[in-house]
Amino acid sequence: MTGRGLRGVGRGVGRAGSYTLSQAKRASRAQGAEQSGLSRLIELHAANAAGDAAVAISLATTIFFAGATSEARGQVALFLGLTMLPFAIVAPLIGPFLDRFSHGRRWAIGATFAMRGFLCWVLADAVASESNLLYPAALGVLVSSKAYGVTRAAAVPRLKPDDLTLVKANGRVSLAGVVGAAAFAPIAGLAAYAGSEWCLRYAFLVFVVGTILAIRLPAKVDSAAGEQSMSLREARPGGARRGTQVPRSVAFALRANCGPRWLSGFLTMFMAFLLRENPIAGWSPTVLIALVIGGAGAGNTLGILFASLLKKINPSVTVVLALLVDAAVVLVGALFYGVLALVLLGLTAGLAQSLAKVSLDSTIQSDVPTHVQASAFARSDTTLQLSWVVGGFVGIALPLNPQLGLGVACAVLAAWAVFVLGVRRGSPAPSAGAPFPA
Repeated sequence: MTGRGLRGVGRGVGRAGSYTLSQAKRASRAQGAEQSGLSRLIELHAANAAGDAAVAISLATTIFFAGATSEARGQVALFLGLTMLPFAIVAPLIGPFLDRFSHGRRWAIGATFAMRGFLCWVLADAVASESNLLYPAALGVLVSSKAYGVTRAAAVPRLKPDDLTLVKANGRVSLAGVVGAAAFAPIAGLAAYAGSEWCLRYAFLVFVVGTILAIRLPAKVDSAAGEQSMSLREARPGGARRGTQVPRSVAFALRANCGPRWLSGFLTMFMAFLLRENPIAGWSPTVLIALVIGGAGAGNTLGILFASLLKKINPSVTVVLALLVDAAVVLVGALFYGVLALVLLGLTAGLAQSLAKVSLDSTIQSDVPTHVQASAFARSDTTLQLSWVVGGFVGIALPLNPQLGLGVACAVLAAWAVFVLGVRRGSPAPSAGAPFPA
């Protein structure tokens, strides 16, 4: 009876999984996405999310939150310094480097998967043997993942169907990432039970599949040769024009995005230590952390759904609302600290960051010329990653007091909102001679 019941459950799970995948595949091909080739990019991004999820699960069980205690705060800060700060130096070079392969961007995308597959295998051996290659390999995976993000973002406008806006196309690709991570993360979790190194070897297989899918992307993903680099200095009328400068609309969206991304890094580190050291009475630290992470994941999914389903979203308004709502909800969390406030905080942070990032990507794709989009994405992603790191360092450094920590976060976000809106109000109106005016 037990064996028959298990077989029945297995058949039911298999049918449900097949139905989910078939529906996801059908949705990825809707509204002309199959004819334009966007559906292939959607499938590729699902594979990317599945591999990144496996890497994240493995690292989380080895060097991150498995030992998130006060004594481990220095170790986590060291991890941030050894990975994120070198990345800040390397990442600005990603866009100009990929620009040299613009005539073969499919192979560049495939190379980011192949490199991550190789490094995951090296990382698995490093985890198993506690080798010093752990941090360099983790840095390599991070840089390769960011390089994929740059090339993928530059490919979306080339594959977008005429019936889809850039916001909806970005939202659909991002939604595929959520589905891919959710569908394949349980497999990575099962592999992690056998050891973190087996989770990384599973990620190796996923990235091998992704390499093949990348090479099979439509030929029009390859852009014309001769792309240029871009400076993140805001374009202003009458100013010096050394190189291509970023449009004011993109500069504004990027500044606003730094707030939600800073909050994400802050909450990740501050809550990981706070909820273990000072949990809410009657709740275990593991459950509390799961609630916050679950709320953030749900918010991120909702943001992607809104972006992919809503007919019209104003990116410049969305990024400001995301920043202001984050500040307001953090204030609520500081005043009414509790389980419901934590869930609301995670949900809002995930939703705001998701909508703000989709809006930024769409602004770059619409307002930045094609021949400099790769550099624009590389530099903007580097800025956002640094914002996350700064938030993480602040979360590690602050005393583990919820009212104090969230109060500081609210003050930082409010001050940043004033700065962003003040710079926007003080910017001169674009003139006919300004390069790429908003």
